[in-house]
Amino acid sequence: MTTASNSSQSGPRDIIDESGTALAARIRAGEVSSREVVDAHIACIEAVNPAINAVVAERYEAARAEADAADAALASTPVDQLPPFHGVPCTIKETFAFGGMPNTGGLLARKGTTADADAVTVRRFREAGAIPLGVTNVSELAMWMESVNKVYGRSKNPYNQERLVGGSSGGEGAIIGAGASPFGLGSDVGGSIRGPCFFNGIFGHKATGGMIPNSGQYPALYARHIKMLTAGPMSRHAEDLMPLLRILAGPDGEDAGCVPMELGDPEGVSFEGRTLITVPDNGKIKVSDDLMEAQQRAADALAKRGMKVKEMRFRALEKQFDIWSATIGNERDEPFGNMLKEGRRMFPMLELLKMSVGQSDHTIMAVLTALVEPVPDLLPKLNAKLVKMRDQLRAELLDELGDGGMMLYPVYPTPAPKHGVPVWQSLILRMPFAYQGIINALEMPATAVPLGLNDEGLPLGTQVIAAHGNDHLTIAAAMELEREFGGWVRPTIASGDKT
Repeated sequence: MTTASNSSQSGPRDIIDESGTALAARIRAGEVSSREVVDAHIACIEAVNPAINAVVAERYEAARAEADAADAALASTPVDQLPPFHGVPCTIKETFAFGGMPNTGGLLARKGTTADADAVTVRRFREAGAIPLGVTNVSELAMWMESVNKVYGRSKNPYNQERLVGGSSGGEGAIIGAGASPFGLGSDVGGSIRGPCFFNGIFGHKATGGMIPNSGQYPALYARHIKMLTAGPMSRHAEDLMPLLRILAGPDGEDAGCVPMELGDPEGVSFEGRTLITVPDNGKIKVSDDLMEAQQRAADALAKRGMKVKEMRFRALEKQFDIWSATIGNERDEPFGNMLKEGRRMFPMLELLKMSVGQSDHTIMAVLTALVEPVPDLLPKLNAKLVKMRDQLRAELLDELGDGGMMLYPVYPTPAPKHGVPVWQSLILRMPFAYQGIINALEMPATAVPLGLNDEGLPLGTQVIAAHGNDHLTIAAAMELEREFGGWVRPTIASGDKT
């Protein structure tokens, strides 16, 4: 088990602790070379990854060569012509196609599969000067909140290895939380960016639906290009979120659901007079005292900046999982069980029997998801009622938010649970991950914000939500809350403590 510390670290502290934006500025100024920055982060990955299993395939030599090329370019290129993250390392979620790197989606049948080319979002990161160090672990087919699969095994939380990292971008959250990557690329259909960011004490942004193209991800769950799913940035510092979002946003000509959107400037946001709604829970699933207190501290801090705070509850949130499930069920083109079998029909009960004797190639929650997935289709009237409830909830929220308001809402009812706990938690509590998933169903932007550690040394946090297209507001709030509460806290595992 590990706890948080601000003591010694693997790699030079002034490199390992900084944002990607700050590192890019130092590289351009000649204060540090790209090779030094890349080597420092590789050293940190090598120190922490044996304990947390976050990076599942590395490309260190290629990254070093790219860093040397970046340093050479600096000597011959005017600084104002360099890309924004010139020479800065990053990491990539394994579900994104990245030429020459594994692209299994955590599915054992795809072990050994590599991508032929980069997904558009990976390409945009690289064109912006970022240097990927490797790809990170996921849940099986990116559809559960624990990053464990039969290809790579289980990822562990850098603050306490008995705790989960979240999913499906869990490896990404863990390696950034460990301090070994300044930022990375994740995706989110039910909280897969915000959950891992919350559990691992970092920042992450789920963009407005349709802002970022989803092309080049495996599995390609949504051939109809639904706006529930969005790629997005994850980072140890909030100031990286908007520059990365600008890089990722915009149509690619392939994802028909992605449309042009104007992005505001978080630096120009005034909080004075804006509405801030704080919602303590969904009315059904109790939120732990430490998280409620942390969210209240965040509300108080924003109130000091002039926001008008009001605590509210919304009745429809009691059905948040059902609404999310109905929405995603309406959009999926292929049954999840068939996806697990790569197009062949799956028999979940048979798979559970095989699992009982250790013969299944799948994880328990993947099989259970395939088992219960057909249920909404058997209740079309209920499904339609839930979709209508979603639309009414969206309208109610937008009305309360008014012009430029924001909302605080828990990411999850507790800090990071122990491994395996969410399986039985979900059976008892109606899928508490839906604290995140409901925002996907509403297609609203949301930013996960760390708010220090609890008495057990586990990250606390909340999510800031706004109306469609107001991504700059939630990011502005994240930046303000980082200034107030300090943001990411280095865990002792980043100092090489792997006990």
